[in-house]
Amino acid sequence: MKDLLKKDLIDIRNMTRKGLEAWAEGQGLQPFRGRQIFKWLWLDRPAAFRDFTDISKGLRAQLEEQFFLYDLVAVSKQVSRDGTIKWAFRLSDGETVESVLIPEADHTTLCLSTQVGCRMGCRFCLTARMGFSRNLTASEIAGQALAAIRLLKEGSPAIQRPRNIVFMGMGEPLDNLSNLIAAIEILTDELGLNFSLRRITVSTSGLVPEMIELGKALDIGLAVSLHATTNQVRDRLMPINRRFPIERLMKGCRDFPMSKRRRITFEYLMLKGINDSVDDARRLVRLLKGIPSKVNLIPFNPCPELPFEASDKEAIARFQEILKGANLTAIIRKSKGQDILAACGQLNSRLSRRMARIEPQAA
Repeated sequence: MKDLLKKDLIDIRNMTRKGLEAWAEGQGLQPFRGRQIFKWLWLDRPAAFRDFTDISKGLRAQLEEQFFLYDLVAVSKQVSRDGTIKWAFRLSDGETVESVLIPEADHTTLCLSTQVGCRMGCRFCLTARMGFSRNLTASEIAGQALAAIRLLKEGSPAIQRPRNIVFMGMGEPLDNLSNLIAAIEILTDELGLNFSLRRITVSTSGLVPEMIELGKALDIGLAVSLHATTNQVRDRLMPINRRFPIERLMKGCRDFPMSKRRRITFEYLMLKGINDSVDDARRLVRLLKGIPSKVNLIPFNPCPELPFEASDKEAIARFQEILKGANLTAIIRKSKGQDILAACGQLNSRLSRRMARIEPQAA
């Protein structure tokens, strides 16, 4: 792969179907050739350009001269007691990212990463402890889904194909907006992996301008990591709040373009003695007034590296009742994959490999 990169070849999976159609026209070919190539890349899942059997040998040779194919390699796999699966995928430059498959009673959800590490610096998140290395490309973002589908088919055929996708893995998705949008276009293309846009949710720590831009580009589910009801507390937990304080974030949520059937999900991590008081619950009710929304109350997943404790069950239940009493939809989210560092805020490809001492494996 290093030899390929030295030759300045392009990762062909970074190109959407429209991009490949435009490339084909630029080569003096009919646009349908671009569609054929796109379908091979994402639906038929070839290992090499020579497998593209319905295009000419000359065109295959041309592809080999300009592009490369790289399939993400699973260097580790961990399975939780609750059935959650976490993979660490090696990228073409040797970096690794983690993706998580979350089983539910009637479907599975795939949690994808958008960056190697993260630069938002949230105090409660293990990914933030990695620092930031780089953005993932569109190919690497969508490629996690392609790799997961392959691995399930080969090693766990009884597990159904993922139905939902959430961008809640490593990184801040809106800090990598252009690659995120391209990846979503690839993931939802009917000639490719054909995920439903209705079943895709993007999480953000609160990059307000990018949030609005995302809503204008795609009718997509939005999850806002709120985690506090005052600027003083949110400044402490999430440095991004100094750029986009709560007042501006809430205005951005009210301005977010979305269809009538959509609601914004507000993620609220329950931290003992920090954001779980009755006053916090009442302030949250006021903050969300007039916003089509639902609230996920997330019990904190303790970790020795992080200086927080989980709220008591009684405090979480009381918090939920106050929200429900104000006619807000409030759900206490059950943590999954905590024993393999796959739960909310626990993804850190370097730390989890070191702590788990897992051997590399292909599936």
